[in-house]
Amino acid sequence: METTERPSWDEYFMSIAELVAQRSTCLRRQVGAVLVRDKRIITTGYNGAPSRISHCSAVGCLRHDKGIPSGERHELCRGLHAEQNAIIQAAMHGVSLEGSTLYCTNQPCSICSKMLINARVVDIIYKEGYSDKLAVEMLSEAEIPFHQLSC
Repeated sequence: METTERPSWDEYFMSIAELVAQRSTCLRRQVGAVLVRDKRIITTGYNGAPSRISHCSAVGCLRHDKGIPSGERHELCRGLHAEQNAIIQAAMHGVSLEGSTLYCTNQPCSICSKMLINARVVDIIYKEGYSDKLAVEMLSEAEIPFHQLSC
């Protein structure tokens, strides 16, 4: 009987983040996030417009129309980031994120990093890099390990 090697927990949870990203309503980048503690999923999130707000697919992308590069002027976007939606889901259900690990298809930006620091997330594992030096500096200062998963 032939056996196949099982994926590591990191690969497993990242594959779930990739699946969650498929729900994204963003026209530019689909991002998924999963917050895990003790090998159990606490919350998930994907990037897109808030509830009861038209999706970008219906009204267009403000950032694209204004020629705003990735990583700049986060406030000029209808959508929330995947990490933000995962944090909001925990808050809505009264679940603490303290001691959890974030698995995200993209490295968190500085805004999300600040939120993750205050939510007391203890580890961040991401798939794709993101050019945000401030995020790297803050996560390092907060002594939160973050690393890119090599798949």
